[in-house]
Amino acid sequence: MMPALILAVSLVTLLMFFVSYCRSLMAASSRHTLSAEVRDVTGIKTLPSARDFVKVMQLLALCPEHPEDRAGLRAVSLYYDILNMAQTTIARVVPALSSWMEHERAGCAGFAVVALDRRIAFNREALLREGEF
Repeated sequence: MMPALILAVSLVTLLMFFVSYCRSLMAASSRHTLSAEVRDVTGIKTLPSARDFVKVMQLLALCPEHPEDRAGLRAVSLYYDILNMAQTTIARVVPALSSWMEHERAGCAGFAVVALDRRIAFNREALLREGEF
């Protein structure tokens, strides 16, 4: 009984740290101003919505990777998947959580859009450096 309790407490604590980490990544990206190029490519004019996450992740898959955002993208993508699962299960039982989950999912999309903006800028700079030689 005691090992099961320790495992449960450990998993809950790990989940709390994971959510805090993802929310800190999303908060840091919310201050980033998107370039006009990314706004045109994604079609996002103001703030991204939760529905934009999948489209932006597909666009990210087309760009060469930026080494610094790989771990953050994996974490936020997993957080988005967890929120989707919770949206279909928990939010039906507790409707008050639905708007919070939608807001969090939109934050995930915002993080992905900023990552796309960084990748495009990184690749543009790499191409310019190659052209100098």
